[in-house]
Amino acid sequence: MKILVTGGSGFVGHALINQLSERHEITCFGRRKPIGWDGDFVEGELENLSTSELDLSGFDVVIHSAARAHVMHDESNNPLEEYRKVNTHATLELAKLAAAQGVGRFVFISSVKVNGESTENVAFSADDNINPTDDYGISKAEAEQQLAHLSASSSMDVVVVRPPLVYGPGVKANFASLFKLAGKGIPLPLGGVNRNARSLVSLYNLVDFIETCASKPNAANQTFLVSDGEDVSTRELVEKLAVVQGKSPWMVPIPLALFQLLGKLTGKSAAIDRLIGSLQVDIQKNRRVLDWTPPYTMQQSLERMMDELKSS
Repeated sequence: MKILVTGGSGFVGHALINQLSERHEITCFGRRKPIGWDGDFVEGELENLSTSELDLSGFDVVIHSAARAHVMHDESNNPLEEYRKVNTHATLELAKLAAAQGVGRFVFISSVKVNGESTENVAFSADDNINPTDDYGISKAEAEQQLAHLSASSSMDVVVVRPPLVYGPGVKANFASLFKLAGKGIPLPLGGVNRNARSLVSLYNLVDFIETCASKPNAANQTFLVSDGEDVSTRELVEKLAVVQGKSPWMVPIPLALFQLLGKLTGKSAAIDRLIGSLQVDIQKNRRVLDWTPPYTMQQSLERMMDELKSS
């Protein structure tokens, strides 16, 4: 297939172009050429498509992974509008251009934040009512809704993929912090965080699933959640991160109420909630509609991640 990928310099996009180029004809679109990429590249800005030289005629699929990334404390005057500029408005303009120039499929990398921030007992599914609670999630949800209207009025179909936390070589933010802490071999106060359950997806499983969504006819105009297919407590995750780095996990049990108090005192309640809370996704639809199961277990993904980190 001939595929255009946006966001090739990003965490997910870079993995996409490198993996998919082994099997497909890939062109990358963005502000700057991704490091190490020697394939086709079109320079341009999503917010200014009219001034770019982007010609989508002849492409089978557009995979749109570029986005204004989620940040914990956005200091702009109007964070929601800043997210909308890229995640909503620019997404729709790109999709309109793709539809007008005969692209058959538009794969939109959205976020589980469209579903919400946490689950209690019942996992999120792709068919749930949406419940975004922050500006990033709202901007992604609005993009999904506008893409649905576009697909209904054009011959281009749209596939929406909502990943939870994605991990792999180059991951940043909270997962990177946990990974670093787990590798120190020091006591960590997470022994009591053993009853929550969190879904994650490795970069390897996510790229495989996105390729499936780009190629399988049954994916047309569907929304999917994606994960490794196994949920872990925070304690289990950190233990896995320690072991894969050759360290013995050393977990000290601390009451969850103490974590919550610490969150309130430091103004980091949202971060603490993610650390001790649950967020699960149901991927049965992926198996049923696309006959897709994650090709890598979490353990295999972590081991591959370590191998790549060592060789880089």
